[in-house]
Amino acid sequence: MGRQFINAVAAFISRQSLVEDRPVHDATAFSFLAPIEANSTRIRDELNDLLRDRASLPAFHEISPDQRRISKGNNWKVFILFGFGVPSQRNCVRCPETTRLLRGVPGLQSAWFSILAPRYHIPRHRGITKTVLRAHLGLVVPLQRDRCTMQVDDRVVEWEVGKCLVFDDFYHHEVWNDTDEERVVLVFDFDRPMRPFGRLVNIVLMWGIKCTAYFKDAERNLKSWDERLETAVQTADRMVEEEVTLD
Repeated sequence: MGRQFINAVAAFISRQSLVEDRPVHDATAFSFLAPIEANSTRIRDELNDLLRDRASLPAFHEISPDQRRISKGNNWKVFILFGFGVPSQRNCVRCPETTRLLRGVPGLQSAWFSILAPRYHIPRHRGITKTVLRAHLGLVVPLQRDRCTMQVDDRVVEWEVGKCLVFDDFYHHEVWNDTDEERVVLVFDFDRPMRPFGRLVNIVLMWGIKCTAYFKDAERNLKSWDERLETAVQTADRMVEEEVTLD
């Protein structure tokens, strides 16, 4: 019954959509992506600061337990900025330029840095709603691009540094990084352009998602990780101050 309901809602959203229902979209059709691409080096600078402390970043399933089937060990790490429209205040402060650019995305829902380890495969899966489209901004892409790919339905795509890739993650998709380098993208979801009734349904659906364990567990886990990271930073700062005093 649940699956039938989800598929029925997806069919309704397809009819309400102002963009074609297909797995992969032309990024140039979304003008608000241009500033993000133009400022990708600034976003990469903020990412580099995070990667210096990558060991402290959580695996995806440590934030969202529902991802345990596709996120194993420490192979897929994340740094969450927004979750269904709700900002992670501490994380946003650490990435002010990225946050500023993301706030320019109409109907922004979720956003995070996605850090994929070498030789890792994300199994076939799909998103929970068709009311959003997903963008990936390529930030760190292995030199062997043809060995680091994503298949969305019947389309195989590659990432390019500084370019956005837009797709409908309600289609089944999976990712392979068959290289010895990590792959990092900025992932962000935005509302699918829809007719008024479709937009109204989207508001109701997003409210419903925020009431589920799927959202509440992730929100609670993210807060816990934020607090642990803040404690670690404060401890490191005190150690540095003590060393300076001793010198």
